[in-house]
Amino acid sequence: MSDQMQHITLASRPEGAPTPANFSLETAPFPTPGAGEVLVRVHYMSLDPYMRGRMDDSKSYAAAVPIGGTMEGGGVGEVIASNSDRFKPGDVAMGSFGWATHAVADARMCRRIDPDAVPITTCLGVLGMPGFTGWYALHEIGKPKAGETLVVAAATGPVGSMVGQLAKSLGLRTVGIAGGADKCALARDTFGFDACLDHRAYPDARSLRKALAEATPDGIDIYFENVGGKVLEAVIPLMNTHGRIPLCGMISWYNAGGLGAGAEAAMSVPALWRTILVQHLAVQGFIISNHWDRMPDFLADVAPRVVSGEIKVVEEIAEGLENAPAAFIGLLEGRNRGKQLVKLA
Repeated sequence: MSDQMQHITLASRPEGAPTPANFSLETAPFPTPGAGEVLVRVHYMSLDPYMRGRMDDSKSYAAAVPIGGTMEGGGVGEVIASNSDRFKPGDVAMGSFGWATHAVADARMCRRIDPDAVPITTCLGVLGMPGFTGWYALHEIGKPKAGETLVVAAATGPVGSMVGQLAKSLGLRTVGIAGGADKCALARDTFGFDACLDHRAYPDARSLRKALAEATPDGIDIYFENVGGKVLEAVIPLMNTHGRIPLCGMISWYNAGGLGAGAEAAMSVPALWRTILVQHLAVQGFIISNHWDRMPDFLADVAPRVVSGEIKVVEEIAEGLENAPAAFIGLLEGRNRGKQLVKLA
């Protein structure tokens, strides 16, 4: 076994959309696990939109990745050394291992994965943080009721597709918004959405709103917010009284620092605030890491449905750590289909 590992560090902070120059592929000696820690050879790592925020040195709910620091992210792989009674060599563990071929982690912060029960990649997507995010926020914030209408942006991503499938199973009308005709077909044909709109086919919020109104003749009761931008502008006037908006993300504003380019052109604060008031809307932001105590409930509900095929899974896998930056840039540009992963081993 080689005593060298590879990891990708943050070489510089992006000015606007990230570029390959913001990342650096480095070689380093194996880390040594301390007391209560495990050394993991990472097989797959996850790419997620929140990582863009970690690249900025702006105030957020978590610290920024320092220049020269390893990019953060979840991964799954084989334990090759253990100083904890929680894991033994050969076990499969999921944890926050970063963009790296090998990592040391506190065993208490890792989850043991049974590779015979489900494919190990699912713990990074449909049965991991993204799927849990959709499940938690739909049930706890969206409070869905049969017969209502739900709209979810980024409908074919791992969060949006989970939200849509769960809502459909509860008897809601589900309308997705995605980027491209192929993704809209995926939303309808694989994930079971009743309708899906290609936001790229509409030049502005007004035209998108008109199409969305036709797709939601009874108005919108739940809007699962992942993107912001013109989609948010299109949705807000169509919300029904007592509508609910779980605020998960705003990917269209992530680039260019802070809220990002185009944020100032979005719906004015007075107009947005008035709509929230007069329509009695409940808008709630959340950070899923505050709710890990509900993970067992999520797995008990969703894992059997994944195994049975009731919940569909779509994954896109890039090969090799060196290709992670390009795959991540593609994710932010909406080029991926389903959950974006990188295969390392």
